[in-house]
Amino acid sequence: MKAVIQRVSDAQVVVNEEIVGKIGRGFLVLLGVGHEDGQEDIDYLISKISQMRIFNDSDQKMNLNLKDISGNCLVVSQFTLFADTRKGNRPSFVKAAKPEIAREIYQRFLDQLSISISQKVESGVFGADMKVSLTNDGPVTIILDSRER
Repeated sequence: MKAVIQRVSDAQVVVNEEIVGKIGRGFLVLLGVGHEDGQEDIDYLISKISQMRIFNDSDQKMNLNLKDISGNCLVVSQFTLFADTRKGNRPSFVKAAKPEIAREIYQRFLDQLSISISQKVESGVFGADMKVSLTNDGPVTIILDSRER
């Protein structure tokens, strides 16, 4: 599993001209599910994301996590994180999980992250054409891969 975490002042996702997920200060997480991913990968990323200390404390040091700031989280599925660009100019996505498997893992991830951070997690619509907008705060962007522990 791969996740791109962006510290944001605000973010939203639109499907068919309708806002389906919107947050204030917190994390926008772009989540890619690989064909070998399972519960261990979910657990690893949730642990890292829920405890990721990338918000500034009173001394302006990145020392606070989502719970510390009562931050929000918006998670958007993104199979393109598994793009293989080594050959040619058209990416291959053979390492991404099949949609029926990825959808179930994505939903489990959302449910379990919500429990971990003690609040509802906003999300996009799995498999939809989405328009994501955000204000990256910092900018701060962190990339996690559950296979690189």
